[in-house]
Amino acid sequence: MLIRDATAEDWDRIWPFWHRIVSAGDTYAWDPDTPEPDARELWMAPANHVFVVEDEDGALVATAYVRPNYGGPAAHIANAGFMVDPDRAGRGLGRRLAEHVLDQARRDGYTGMVFNAVVETNPALKLWESLGFRTLGTVPGAFRHPEHGPVGLSIMFREL
Repeated sequence: MLIRDATAEDWDRIWPFWHRIVSAGDTYAWDPDTPEPDARELWMAPANHVFVVEDEDGALVATAYVRPNYGGPAAHIANAGFMVDPDRAGRGLGRRLAEHVLDQARRDGYTGMVFNAVVETNPALKLWESLGFRTLGTVPGAFRHPEHGPVGLSIMFREL
């Protein structure tokens, strides 16, 4: 497994699973009908430090970004997004990528990381807790889950 900085050319390999994950409407608070150009702008924005994971065959199987969550005097707090190809879930890719991103964020000078909207039914919630994130609060019923109906969106934080 290789974790590396993404290039603009990687987007075409990210988009299929990005689209699959977001269009499912159960883990990200982005419009499930996000068009490809808008998705590219969200994920590959110049302010984002984007990473990809390639498996031993060179297939792109996961991606993440880290960026400042706030600006100005609060720009030392990071935000990140993570996606693992659903066909590759459960193999430890998310954990390894998260550990890499947390280390890189620390090296880049961030002192903490916040997730603004973790869907409380997201299986990754247990991963974030195991990596030291704690829930600061939850907005009840803020997310319309396609299977569970209204569920909470949690704000999670971890010092780096």
